[in-house]
Formats: sequence, structure tokens, C-alpha cells
Amino acid sequence: MNITLWVLQILLALAFAAHGWLLLAPPASLIEAMNASMSTGFRLFLGVAEVLAAIGLILPGITRIMPGLVPAAAAGIMIVMISATIFHLRRGETSSAVTTVVLLAIATVVAYARWRVRPIPPARPRVA
Repeated sequence: MNITLWVLQILLALAFAAHGWLLLAPPASLIEAMNASMSTGFRLFLGVAEVLAAIGLILPGITRIMPGLVPAAAAGIMIVMISATIFHLRRGETSSAVTTVVLLAIATVVAYARWRVRPIPPARPRVA
């Protein structure tokens, strides 16, 4: 179960790091289309949030410093994916909505499992 959760965390982190970076530094050919669907400020906010969520899925688990941030990051991704699904459905973008629902399902599994089923234990304090 732990290995499965790590695989899901890594896949989510890769997806959100890539998408977040795309929102932060889009190719010139995409800027106009992005600005037509959302403001620049919101795009940058979303990009930063997605990159931080990707970090939050991995770093606390690896370092075991504040590992409770892992399910919190996954829960944050759930909120973003619910919003993204609604956004894509309203625009008639069914394939994008399906993708966001799949990411929502993965984030839900990670959030619940890392919170209740298989939480990551905190680091043991060093005794000097």
C-alpha cells in the first residue's frame, strides 16, 4: 500500500509541477489563449499553487518533517480539480473534464490514505 501511494504521489506531483510550470512560464504561442480564459494574475496564482502542491506531495514525506502536509496538499489539489472540472464542463471541454476527474480521484485516494490508512510517520527526534 505504501509503494502504491508513493507512486500515486509522484505521478500527481509530476502532473502538477508540469502544469504549474506551464501556467507560470507558458510558451508565447499559448499566452493569448490563456489570457482569453483567465486573468494573468489568476494564472500566476494557480501556477504557484500547483507547483507548491507538487512539492507538498513529496518533500514532507521524504524528509518526514511535517508529513501531515502530504494529505493537506492532496486535499488542496482536490479543491482545484473540482473547480477545474466545473470550468471545463462549462466550456464543453469533455476530454479535459475527464482528465481532471481522474486527477481528482487520485488526489482523493492519496488524501484519504495518507490521512487515515497509511500516514507517513514523523521523523524521530535525534538524541544527542
